[in-house]
Amino acid sequence: MSERTWLLKIIVYEHCWFQGLSREFTSDVSDLVAESFDNCVSSVKVIGNPWVAYEHTYYCGHIQVYEEGEHARVEDDNSISSLQLVSEDLTNPQITLYEHSNYQGRQLVLRNETNLCYGHFNDIASSHKVQRGAWLLYEHTDKTGHRMLGRFSQDVSDYGHFNFHDKLSYAVPLKPGKTGISAEVLWDKKEEHVQSVVIDSISSVNRSSQERTFTTEMGRDYETSVNESFNFSNSTEISWGTSIDVDVMGCLKVKSVRISLPNTVSPNTKLTVNVVRKQVSVKVPVKLIITTGSQCKEEYGEYRCQSGESITTEYDEEKI
Repeated sequence: MSERTWLLKIIVYEHCWFQGLSREFTSDVSDLVAESFDNCVSSVKVIGNPWVAYEHTYYCGHIQVYEEGEHARVEDDNSISSLQLVSEDLTNPQITLYEHSNYQGRQLVLRNETNLCYGHFNDIASSHKVQRGAWLLYEHTDKTGHRMLGRFSQDVSDYGHFNFHDKLSYAVPLKPGKTGISAEVLWDKKEEHVQSVVIDSISSVNRSSQERTFTTEMGRDYETSVNESFNFSNSTEISWGTSIDVDVMGCLKVKSVRISLPNTVSPNTKLTVNVVRKQVSVKVPVKLIITTGSQCKEEYGEYRCQSGESITTEYDEEKI
């Protein structure tokens, strides 16, 4: 499991701009009195999915919702008594609004942020069902006035119980936290292929009875390389430009290696120097853990490395 799956938290601060005392929470807090932090929150930081801040303990009263990010000032200073993490999958939201209580009358399906004043459903909704995600419902189009939180599997059959009958004008789906990706290189499933390749061959023939100089050169230079790459699966859900922390990714290293050549050739001998590169090809599967808010998915990619750093010489002497 990636770090991101448990790093869903809220940090609350005593003063604005993240000053003063602070507390950090990773799960619901029904009573901030027990944490000695009741009615004193003035700024918050959220990592991951949104959090709901309630006016009273045990998740009652006026609500404030804070999505991922830094909020230097809360809406109602010093009036938060309980906190609740929004744990739903927020990636594909949908809510159905109904004209009358008990899901009767005309209905309207929403999948995006919507100003109901631009349609035929302003100030007439009296119940709803949330098929996916979580929604913040506002009385006014400027996101003021009374508000209500609609959550998956928590259908509301009568807005009258919440003093919200025929008041809904604006609906906003809550956004998940930023997508995080971690990678695990599965070295135990590595495939490796080693091949020796002659990249150069230098010969000199001495037909005399005396030693002769092999070549006027003392050595030769050859380039070596290590080429590393990463390939995603064809069905990847990772968008272009996403940063992934994999130490073995995207590297091409080139350097020069000098090979020394022999000084002389023995009498009546043909001396051949073969320059041999040891080429190693490695393929390793990589497990990618993609976390969005509280939701976690896995997919696989492949790390590939082609290394030709090892260059040696082999001598072949043939009497003539």
